[in-house]
Amino acid sequence: MKPSSRLRVVLAGWLALVLVLPARPESPVARPPLPDLARSIRAHMDYLAGDALAGRGSGTPQEHLAAEYVASELRRYGVAPAFGNDGGYVEHVALEYRSLASPPVLSFEAGGQTVRWTSGKEIAVRWLADASISGPLQKLDPSDAQATVKAGAVVLLTSTDDATAWQHAYDISQRGAALVLVRDGPMFEDAWSSAWRRQPKLPPRIRNLPSTAGIQEMSMAVVRDTAFKTLSALTDGTTIRLEAKLNPVQQGETWNTVGMIKGADPGRRDEAVLFSAHIDHLGTKITSHGKVIYHGADDDASGVSAVLELARAMASGPPPRRTVLFAFFGSEERGGLGSTYFREFPPVPLSHIVAALEFEMLGRPDDSIPKHKLWLSGYERSDLGSELAAHGAPLVADPHLGEHFFERSDNYPLAKKGVVAHTVSSFGLHRDYHQPGDTLAHIDFPHLDEAVEEMIAPAEWLVNSDFKPHWVEKPGSRE
Repeated sequence: MKPSSRLRVVLAGWLALVLVLPARPESPVARPPLPDLARSIRAHMDYLAGDALAGRGSGTPQEHLAAEYVASELRRYGVAPAFGNDGGYVEHVALEYRSLASPPVLSFEAGGQTVRWTSGKEIAVRWLADASISGPLQKLDPSDAQATVKAGAVVLLTSTDDATAWQHAYDISQRGAALVLVRDGPMFEDAWSSAWRRQPKLPPRIRNLPSTAGIQEMSMAVVRDTAFKTLSALTDGTTIRLEAKLNPVQQGETWNTVGMIKGADPGRRDEAVLFSAHIDHLGTKITSHGKVIYHGADDDASGVSAVLELARAMASGPPPRRTVLFAFFGSEERGGLGSTYFREFPPVPLSHIVAALEFEMLGRPDDSIPKHKLWLSGYERSDLGSELAAHGAPLVADPHLGEHFFERSDNYPLAKKGVVAHTVSSFGLHRDYHQPGDTLAHIDFPHLDEAVEEMIAPAEWLVNSDFKPHWVEKPGSRE
């Protein structure tokens, strides 16, 4: 049955209105594949994880070369420097490197006398965040999920399974302990000999920001059975000190590369979305077989390549409504130094960054999640992951919660300051992690290409939407 003349006029009017109305900003927009995506990713990977950059060691000239390479690619894509034309793309971050001149000594008062234990004898210091640590003793059973760690406490684990000792120590450090003391066991057989052979390494610091933590460093010591009994007999609250003398401080630096596409919408351009990756890896090491390069193909040349392709896609399309930042951080492997500096001196106010996604280790699929999927660290902590997934992102929850990946990447320094920041990955705990085997030969390029391509449209939705993610469980709420 045909519509009446009057109805035809009404329908025609509605049709005209529909045709002239703009699409909702949050509606997903189909986009053609990015030209030469696979070839471009391969070119990035060949250079970043090739022999010429010698593993891009944190704070080395090769890391600087990687930062300049990323800057040249952003310039070629038409992405502007985040610090203005005078400031450029690459920022220099001054560092201080500290080393111990003597073994750490743990001391406390007991029975009117000062007890001193030296690392390598009664205790063996495995990790150390600072040369001087002091705090009240707190005896804690790590199996007690309801136990609260006192901020700055020296925590003595009263019961520990060897297999989970490191994990418990890390958990408690993340919950605010200044130092964790673990009872000796078969797992720590090499602790005593290594304590004599070499001193614990201290993390470098950003110059003039000595108290600003990035990815939290852990302080942990193993104690002999006799020492454990002595500590167990002390009263909770007894002041425990761990101190060591320092060598003269050495100066160094690291580098961040940051580009920006300014938002086109006057009502949204003050809001920013950050996409990031870290440019550094472990560099080279001298072994009995000669110099060995730790190429860091998966960790994190793959993430750098992903963010570069996101930048290329967004620079080649219509200007986004929101401002977009592309950051490539230096010295992530030394404690998130580049991302911490970015957090303290951002190119836009930190409160304007509505969401941040770090891309790390996308070069191999994770067999513990469905095929063609990636995982998001801290997925359950905010509504960002679920909203991105609803707009086509192949994201699922991190299946490796015990590894604490949320706290181990460049998203964490930002998250600690309130930015909704997560890491996108497909790391399946492969054996080449931080090993010489993390090379181009082990990269699954079809998986990497697909991962990048599948994240472009959801990322474009995010920078063009009105959606603002919120924390469900804020960092620190588990402490």
